[in-house]
Amino acid sequence: MRRVLGAVVLLSILTACGSDPAPVPVSPAPPPPPVAPIAAETPPEPAKPLEPTPEEKKKAADQKELQDDRAKMEVDTKAELARWTPEMHAAAKAVADKAYPSGKAAIQAAVAGKYRKLANAARDKYRHPVETLDALGFKPNMTVLEYGPGEGWYTELLAPALAKNGKLLVTTGDPNGPIDIRATLYAQRTRAMLASSPELFGKVESLQIDPKAPKLGADASLDMVLVMRELHGMHNSHTMPAWLAEIHRALKPGGILGIEEHRAKADANPDVSAKNGYLPEKWCIEQIEAAGFKLAGKSEINANAKDTKDYAEGVWALPPSFTLKDKDHDKYAAIGESDRMTLKFVKATPKAPVVPKTAPPATPKK
Repeated sequence: MRRVLGAVVLLSILTACGSDPAPVPVSPAPPPPPVAPIAAETPPEPAKPLEPTPEEKKKAADQKELQDDRAKMEVDTKAELARWTPEMHAAAKAVADKAYPSGKAAIQAAVAGKYRKLANAARDKYRHPVETLDALGFKPNMTVLEYGPGEGWYTELLAPALAKNGKLLVTTGDPNGPIDIRATLYAQRTRAMLASSPELFGKVESLQIDPKAPKLGADASLDMVLVMRELHGMHNSHTMPAWLAEIHRALKPGGILGIEEHRAKADANPDVSAKNGYLPEKWCIEQIEAAGFKLAGKSEINANAKDTKDYAEGVWALPPSFTLKDKDHDKYAAIGESDRMTLKFVKATPKAPVVPKTAPPATPKK
């Protein structure tokens, strides 16, 4: 009986607790769709630099040319200083210490100087310095201003010719000016030239000017002003009238203005031809006479009929510039230097103003 009862109790317990029913089979969840790999972000392409404007390209080219010219100047300056031997210094002193009876004799002695640069002497056949300065009325006791001496071709002749009894002034820019402008380079070149030989250039006075604001600081004290192949630059910068007025003021009464200029064709427009380095002769004479000068003479000593004056690079295609370098070099060398006018002007004495005569006041009637 007890066994039966125990079995019943056990069965009740098992029934109450029951076993879990067999699990219903469940279909497995479908695998998740493949996830495309996330590509790493590609950085945006850098923006392409803007194409330089024509003005910017020209400025960059000009700066590159200026840097090249400065490097060349430094090399040339060292070579020039090394060229001067004690014998050359002595020869220069002998020429500069001598008193000459005439301007022609003084320039002849300077031209024959054994210390001259060979490249300078080679250009005598184109520039005829003895005849040119004689035609302009140069004398060794004058006070002379050379406007724009450039690389000193005429300075090398004028300085010793005037050293004993005259005086030479040369215009220059500021050698301590901004390094990125060409005027500073030119001023440094002039300073280096004058420092190369105290015997030749020790008495030369540098007159610092602003080419855009004419001011010579001399009032009726100069006997002669020489403007050699510089007039077209004045016209291009629109400063010619101002410079002529300043030169007129600085010259003594009857003082001489000597002009040598690349000569354009007679019918050329000066505004166009000046950009190529040339000016028409008749036009130049008119401008200079309108500024208070009188034409006193002209010479064809520097004429050159071979110069056709139609070069894409202007007068600078010709020697000594040879802007095109090796291109057509022989052609331009055969032409030689430009066709140039050589003009002598004197400072005209202004006429006294005419004072109109006035009748005496009438006597009032009593």
